[in-house]
Amino acid sequence: MFEAHAFTRNDMNKGTAIVGFLLCFLAGMGLMWGIDRGSVGGSSQATAALDNPGEWSDEGASIPVSSKDPTWGSRSAPVTMVVFSEFECPFCSKVETTLNALKAKYGPSQLRVVWKSSPLPFHKRAKPASAAAESVFRLGGSEAFWKFHESAFKNQKALTDENFALWAKDAGVDPVKFQASYSKEEGMAKVDADMAIGKAGGVKGTPASFINGVFLSGAQPQPKFEAAIDEQLAAAKAKIASGTPADKVYVALSNENKAKGPPAPDAKDAKDGKDKKPKEDDKAVYRVPAGDSPSKGAADALVTIIEFSDFQCPFCSRVNPTISTILKDYEGKVRVVWKHRPLPFHKRAPAASNLTIEAFKQKGADGFWKAHDLLFANQKALEDADLEKYAGELGLDVEKAKEAFTKNKYADIIAADNELADEVEAGGTPHFFINGRRLSGAQPVEAFKKVIDEQLIAANALVAKGVAKKDVYETLQKEAKEAPPPEKKDVGPIPADSPWKGGEKAKVTIQIFSDYECPFCKRVEGTLGQVEKEYGEKVKFVWRDNPLAMHKNAQGAANAAREAQKQKGNKGFWSMHAALFEAAGKPDALAPEGLVAMAEKQGLDVAKVKAAIEGSAHKSLIDADMSAAGKAGMSGAPAFVINGYFISGAQPFSKFKKLVNLALKEAGGGSAAAAPAAAPAAKKGAAPAPGGSPYP
Repeated sequence: MFEAHAFTRNDMNKGTAIVGFLLCFLAGMGLMWGIDRGSVGGSSQATAALDNPGEWSDEGASIPVSSKDPTWGSRSAPVTMVVFSEFECPFCSKVETTLNALKAKYGPSQLRVVWKSSPLPFHKRAKPASAAAESVFRLGGSEAFWKFHESAFKNQKALTDENFALWAKDAGVDPVKFQASYSKEEGMAKVDADMAIGKAGGVKGTPASFINGVFLSGAQPQPKFEAAIDEQLAAAKAKIASGTPADKVYVALSNENKAKGPPAPDAKDAKDGKDKKPKEDDKAVYRVPAGDSPSKGAADALVTIIEFSDFQCPFCSRVNPTISTILKDYEGKVRVVWKHRPLPFHKRAPAASNLTIEAFKQKGADGFWKAHDLLFANQKALEDADLEKYAGELGLDVEKAKEAFTKNKYADIIAADNELADEVEAGGTPHFFINGRRLSGAQPVEAFKKVIDEQLIAANALVAKGVAKKDVYETLQKEAKEAPPPEKKDVGPIPADSPWKGGEKAKVTIQIFSDYECPFCKRVEGTLGQVEKEYGEKVKFVWRDNPLAMHKNAQGAANAAREAQKQKGNKGFWSMHAALFEAAGKPDALAPEGLVAMAEKQGLDVAKVKAAIEGSAHKSLIDADMSAAGKAGMSGAPAFVINGYFISGAQPFSKFKKLVNLALKEAGGGSAAAAPAAAPAAKKGAAPAPGGSPYP
């Protein structure tokens, strides 16, 4: 038989993993396609008569779940199994048989199964499938979700938009409402939130399961799942007997199981019989600049603790007394620097961060820490009205504070902290770096003191050599481990007839490989508008077509835009470009009839546009761009090349800003602040759309 395995994101970087996957996949095909996924029958309906309230939340659990997650089983079931999975992974398909068997054995009163989306990046249709499933759940609830889920796994090689619509209809969801939700990507934020929860919990591949918080990786044999469930049933029985309400058992046990950590490694290696060595602590020193972030403690402290934290995270709240103890016990020797890391599934965390940044702006570090303490003391009350009240209690200019947290005024500061966290792989919160040494999670005070004491010895040695106390941290950081350099891509020379806008002689060129039917391409247009506003004539934008095969109208839209360029130059192209993205997502808007109607509104020769769409008049130009993308290894859209630096996907503005600034520095072009952006109307090659920019 074949070995249980979790398909990880790192596997695709290793040739041997690819071969292994193919062999394993082919060997298991006969078994997998013989699976009867309907063996549980109408199990999705089994929850209907159970004690499931309309809304509930287990946010305090180590793996938080709520009524916003697709769920099978009772709210008060003693065992909760959270499954991180995706629809394109063959190992996820394999484990579905086991899940159905577990549901049949334990029933919905003993076992609750909660689905979390965890699409892997190299499965190109996994994330759209997850978003479609989420749309189905939003419209039809758990029962509809599990029906869609079953259809998707039965047709794992046919994860197309057309099939999503059919499966949604079969699941009892209004097809028009589904299409509207899916086109607007209403489910994508939930998918991203699930992935963030998984990452914080240590999920690196799929499938991954947490049974009352006990981690089980991969498509393990059924007895392994049963052993974990049986153990947790006994633990839950003891909890309930001691007075814990049934609907609170999951939160209690999941946190206890997380605190226990993974089981100790076996004494002997199963393969060669050699003694296993315990995993060493992470001794690496990471480069984590303190910058001008809020800090407390002595400015010349020998030990600097960088803390990545989230005002809505219960574990961040839990560790605060530990930090206070550290500052008291090491007074004058330790300082703490705060970095914002609001997790995607904590919806009020960004607003809370904005309030504390405004407090910092108005009243300095003292104002920040007072706001910090007040928010953590009231962690479950972070709505706008609550934050407005706290601003008054803190003595802030309430109107300025309200503007900050309602308009996400300090998004750039928060994004920069998040980007730094990503660079040093600080996935969950709280996350600490003690003079660059990593310490993850709400650790006990002893764990902090162990690292601090080691770092004090090293710091005192530097002082003995003549390094000023205030310079110790920066001295240590000079030898610290840096984040890997940004990825580069060679896409060859830019074709002379490529549409462009911005500074004709700009030292930085952003090549945009994109697709008019791709929802992520549409999403990033607003970010590109930010880049345009920030840098003006310092940046040149060049459009490169990369219509994806899965988008049936993308080629036609690309031809229509190129025809607009042929008829009216760059001005005509960017005007049509804006219209295409504005219409994208609406039913049939990019179908041939919709494109022709759009061309007429743009004042184009409609007959020529129609001929271009039907005859692919500009196919050679589009194919050249697609070929350049393919040769560079860019299979998806959107993708960007900034003076050679590569960005994949609809990344935030901070990501673009970092690479544009780097490219400007290398090109000797200064920075965005050195020269204000020129007005859009003054740019060569550009056609302002309503609102002043060709970008929406």
